[in-house]
Amino acid sequence: MNVVPRDLMTEIPVSSVDFRGAMRHLTGGVSVITAGRGKDITGMTVTSVTSLSVEPPTLLVSINRDASSFPLIKRHGAFGVNILNADQLDIAERFSGKGGLKGADRFAGAKWVTAVSGVPLLFDALSAFDCEVEEIVERHSHGIVIGRVRDIRSSARTAALAYWHGQYLAVDQDEDAARLADLSLPARGRRGI
Repeated sequence: MNVVPRDLMTEIPVSSVDFRGAMRHLTGGVSVITAGRGKDITGMTVTSVTSLSVEPPTLLVSINRDASSFPLIKRHGAFGVNILNADQLDIAERFSGKGGLKGADRFAGAKWVTAVSGVPLLFDALSAFDCEVEEIVERHSHGIVIGRVRDIRSSARTAALAYWHGQYLAVDQDEDAARLADLSLPARGRRGI
């Protein structure tokens, strides 16, 4: 691992309230991370999933080390990433802890399949990834989990669930593209483009 030593300025601390408020401006796709096997399963709603590399297919997710999913991911060395479609707001809220459900109870009311690794994957997610843990980098309150994608399940759905300014939003390529075209075409005509 390449580490570049440098002096960090620590004189002006950034408050967690200011940081959290600023990060609300970043729109994130909503996913549910699943962990565990059999009846010892849990999961959590996140917006911190990103692709790390295409060759080999690898995902990265940031998970609070106090979350119930974290020890199961460490113990079993596997996790699922389920990218939610726009109709799965109830699943996002359930896995975020709304309603007080925990562990396996969060999985009720949706169809799940068991991946090769043993983690549950959401049957009708936009895409669902079965990941093997390659490395976990623990920093501050979170673990950066790097997972090699071992299998992918995709649906024909196209509308995604996003999170922005503390609210869930539906993002639909066809509908949103049409709305943007309606807004931009009159402006183009006026400019002579």
